[in-house]
Amino acid sequence: MIFKKKKNEIRRMDLASYWQLVWWRFRRHRMALIGGILLGMFLLITLFCEFLSPYGPHSRNTKYTQGSLMGIHFFDEDFNFHLRPFVYARVNKRDPVTFRLKAEVDTSRQWPIQFFVEGEPYKLWGLFEARIRLFGTEEGFVHLFGTDQLGRDVFSRILYATRTSLSVGAIGVFFAFVLGLIMGGIAGYMGGTVDEFIMRLIEFIRSIPTLPLWLALAAALPREWSALKVYIAVTVILACIGWTNLARRVRSRLLSLRTEEFILAARLSGCSGSRIISRHMLPSFLSYLIVDLTISFPYIILAETSLSFLGLGLREPIISWGVLLFSAQNVRSIVHMPWLLLPSLFVVAAVLAFNFLGDGLRDAADPFAK
Repeated sequence: MIFKKKKNEIRRMDLASYWQLVWWRFRRHRMALIGGILLGMFLLITLFCEFLSPYGPHSRNTKYTQGSLMGIHFFDEDFNFHLRPFVYARVNKRDPVTFRLKAEVDTSRQWPIQFFVEGEPYKLWGLFEARIRLFGTEEGFVHLFGTDQLGRDVFSRILYATRTSLSVGAIGVFFAFVLGLIMGGIAGYMGGTVDEFIMRLIEFIRSIPTLPLWLALAAALPREWSALKVYIAVTVILACIGWTNLARRVRSRLLSLRTEEFILAARLSGCSGSRIISRHMLPSFLSYLIVDLTISFPYIILAETSLSFLGLGLREPIISWGVLLFSAQNVRSIVHMPWLLLPSLFVVAAVLAFNFLGDGLRDAADPFAK
């Protein structure tokens, strides 16, 4: 019975296409599946952050400034179960020592959480006007991750920051990917003096310490630039630095492929160099390029977060993970509002998800390996 099962499995693998073999091997990698699920959740947040967030990123609640996390409850103080989740009300009381207003939990009142409620107006994807949000309260307010020093909802700002940080990563990786393919393709196909020049350029860029290079390039940006110009400039800077690894891999791969018979046949048929590279060489190791693309995301995300955290990258009114962490730099903020460090958990989750997914894709790209 076992022999028959193995025989059927071998026959199934013989008849399967390459991409079927890749999928069968990938789904056996549990951590890669977990990473893929996390990235799917991040993608949903990126696409629908306006709908998922209960408030706008710049909306202020002056009645709950520097407010702590508001937990969601299903059981009240008397352990009575409530089918609809709720948060406890908050009451402002003045501290007798510092005379500052401080919000305290009022367990005698409950604010039920409503779903698909009408809230602040927003434009979905900047195109469609809407007011319906995933959740909210008709009475009182709900701040799952608390508020900052201006009374802005941290949960909503993190969702909007997810869109910005991941879009910077996606655009930066795309430009770095294209630049790496072009430079690596030219070096690997042409060889000789062109190869030497490109390799020396890559070695020069890689020899410069990364953080000082980021700081120097970001500090050169004019302070009077608009947030959009800074966004584009930071993305281009990260792309101009992040292409070297891919270029070296593409170059080494093309050096081994340019003497293959199908490449010589294409050359004898009169194909141009660009056509040989784009139509014959690069598709032969497309799976490895996809893996490299996935692994490059954490590099760009961490670079943007580091620059914005140091105050040299993106800045208000643009919201990113690094911009949110910039407000938690001093000890006073961490002591009084430790929940401002919550964006760092999203950074760690995104980096781990990309790494797990990249490892799984790297193993699955060679389905015949043991």
